[in-house]
Amino acid sequence: MTMANRYRGEVSAVLDGHRWTLCLTLGALAELEAAFQVGDMSALVDRFANGTLSARDAVTIIGAGLRGAGNPIDDDQVARMTAEGGAAGFAAIVTDLLTVTFGSTEAAE
Repeated sequence: MTMANRYRGEVSAVLDGHRWTLCLTLGALAELEAAFQVGDMSALVDRFANGTLSARDAVTIIGAGLRGAGNPIDDDQVARMTAEGGAAGFAAIVTDLLTVTFGSTEAAE
């Protein structure tokens, strides 16, 4: 099993009892721009910085991260997965993935 490399923007997450690597590659970010109907990465960052996260957002972001890391998983499969810690576990995965991709937003807060 390959370990996630945070310097490459990868995170590790346990979904359905299996360890997965997620990464928001440029292609995955383009996928998110289309899904969230924003024109560029700056608008994508602004959307994530507002502090709200719907379950649909989590499915979309986690799905893009899984596919970015080369996992052939669609959003319907992601929606049926479970995470350690339930909804809070999914939120933690999203937060970790966005932080490793875009950096911390603590300075902005």
